[in-house]
Amino acid sequence: MQAVEVLKHSVGSEDRASARIGYSTWIFIASVLMAVALLYVWSHIHMTELEYHIALELSSREKIIEEQTKLKVELATLRSPQRIETIAREKLQMTYPQREQVIVLK
Repeated sequence: MQAVEVLKHSVGSEDRASARIGYSTWIFIASVLMAVALLYVWSHIHMTELEYHIALELSSREKIIEEQTKLKVELATLRSPQRIETIAREKLQMTYPQREQVIVLK
């Protein structure tokens, strides 16, 4: 009888040891899967955040290009010789010099 009890006791302790190993293995696997899932979610959120920043920068770039185009048109208008001549004649009361007012330097 004692041999049978010793066998039952040794088999029972082996089952408990293998159960402990099994639980720790499952916990390790679950931890690894959880870490992988968290890494995937983090990377997806980070990618989405970067896409928003890119869209914002592209929108800003388009606004700046549009403003630059308007400023180039305004600059061309302000540099127009006809506009400068009109301002000189009307606001500054300027006229072309007479022949006797021109002095030629050599």
